[in-house]
Amino acid sequence: MSSVIEAPSLTLSESAAKRIAFLVTQEEEPDTKLRITVSGGGCSGFRYDFSFDAAVNEDDRVFERDGAKVVIDEVSLDLLGGSVVDFVDDLMGAYFAIQNPNASSSCGCGACGLACS
Repeated sequence: MSSVIEAPSLTLSESAAKRIAFLVTQEEEPDTKLRITVSGGGCSGFRYDFSFDAAVNEDDRVFERDGAKVVIDEVSLDLLGGSVVDFVDDLMGAYFAIQNPNASSSCGCGACGLACS
């Protein structure tokens, strides 16, 4: 009997895809992607880190919408599976936000910079 293991998914909102595409045009490397990693820290134990990277490592998964690409390593993807990456531009500022169904709490202190899980 064989079994199929489905990899966790990630969704990019339209606004996130547009912002990523815009920011990539500002980079010198034409094949730049937004890299999202989950690291220890923040008031809830984890925090999301965003950076730009042209490399795709062996343990990375690439997600794409409208030509904008996001790269996430397997360990981070285990914590982000099923999440939606959005870009918010409101009175509080402009930032990437992650709606993570796996998060048991969220940051409210403002010290984490970006959304914590």
